[in-house]
Amino acid sequence: MSESQLLRATVRRADEVAGQRVAAGAATEMQMLVGPADGAPNFALRRFRMGEGGGMPLHTNAVEHEQFVLCGRARVTVEDEVHEVAAGHVLYIPAGARHSYAVVEAPFEFLCIVPNTPDRIEIVEPSC
Repeated sequence: MSESQLLRATVRRADEVAGQRVAAGAATEMQMLVGPADGAPNFALRRFRMGEGGGMPLHTNAVEHEQFVLCGRARVTVEDEVHEVAAGHVLYIPAGARHSYAVVEAPFEFLCIVPNTPDRIEIVEPSC
């Protein structure tokens, strides 16, 4: 990577980034706010939005997740523990940990930072 590529910054409004429906989830959308396409070599910053009745089924990922809740409330299950989270909560979900999301108060939104390494998502239980 050239020095000019290393020094290139990306600045934009988050609302300008198109969202993508998350196929495995219910009423769930993801925005790639900053990622490899922006020249970010190590991490991706994503925003998830879950609507009324939304969530993600029990699943695992090959990469760790660091998350910051922006608004709403949800029950987040990590392995055998259930946590009710709301704005201001932070979560660390280790790589390989079984986890799920169930919206309690919509919209539920959070930022999620993951490494820019190959991820493999495996659904453990198909229903949210």
